[in-house]
Amino acid sequence: MDGIEHKTLKVNGINMHVAEKPGSGSEGDPIILFIHGFPELWYTWRHQMVALSSLGYRTIAPDLRGYGDTDAPEKVEEYTYLNVVGDLVALINTVTSGDEKVFVVGHDWGAMIAWQLCMYRPEKVKALVNMSVVFTPRNPDRVPVPTLRRVFGDDYYICRFQKPGEIEAEFKKLGTEKVLKEFLTYKTPKPLFIPKGELFKGSENAAAALPHWLTQEDLDYYTTKYEKRGFTGAINYYRNLDRSWELTAPWTGAKIAVPVKFIVGDQDLTYNSPGAKEYIHGGGFKKDVPLLDETVVLEGLGHFLHEENPEEINQHIHSFFQKFL
Repeated sequence: MDGIEHKTLKVNGINMHVAEKPGSGSEGDPIILFIHGFPELWYTWRHQMVALSSLGYRTIAPDLRGYGDTDAPEKVEEYTYLNVVGDLVALINTVTSGDEKVFVVGHDWGAMIAWQLCMYRPEKVKALVNMSVVFTPRNPDRVPVPTLRRVFGDDYYICRFQKPGEIEAEFKKLGTEKVLKEFLTYKTPKPLFIPKGELFKGSENAAAALPHWLTQEDLDYYTTKYEKRGFTGAINYYRNLDRSWELTAPWTGAKIAVPVKFIVGDQDLTYNSPGAKEYIHGGGFKKDVPLLDETVVLEGLGHFLHEENPEEINQHIHSFFQKFL
């Protein structure tokens, strides 16, 4: 990770920690903005930053609000789509001349935020590579959390995240490193349930050795940051699903007007969630994302595909973005 620079930038009223690796160092290097998910940090993109900067891209990966070394506003309601996209638009304006487009790569929550960024401000994005979380058009008749509760029940992880303070107390009891290890190594193509008082009980991950792509050093980095920051900021994103749904009513029916490549692992819980494959392969996805260039399903990969097989993901990103240079 030699040559990755760290800085704190004032964006949208918060101090944001940003990791950056310059490309050739020339003014005109195309910028890739990497947007991480849960429970990740800028660090999840380390392999992509090193590889793609060597190909001439200026790579930029922030810790999103509430994560890592970026400010975590206290109010729960300050973690809506609009807040986070506001941070990223301000970041793009700061690192460019203001009217320059950037390439965007998103994963997990970062993918959800990237879809929103492209929907509100398509003029800011040259092209998007999104991973794991497919675009979900807003359904005016279905409030997200009650819908998830109906489909999956109260033990579904998103439902368990809703009550402020509750899951944080359970995580604290279990220990930060164990919690992170469980999430980062989850590779079951089924929904994630975490019953109260039985968090990760019977999980094979606890005793298992770390997978080849996640070293103890990696886990230590995440653990150090989460022990300092806590999980609240990160979990507040989930607590705003319904609020974000209310605020985004004006975008009901809006399409994604940016060129997109979508990549998902066939073992990812998101790809195996009810209706996902039908939507992705049955024409619905292409209808909502008319500039969808390609959908890539990678065999044997789980949710953290960009860490599990960085070389292949880096090639996919580069080959797609090359079309727009």
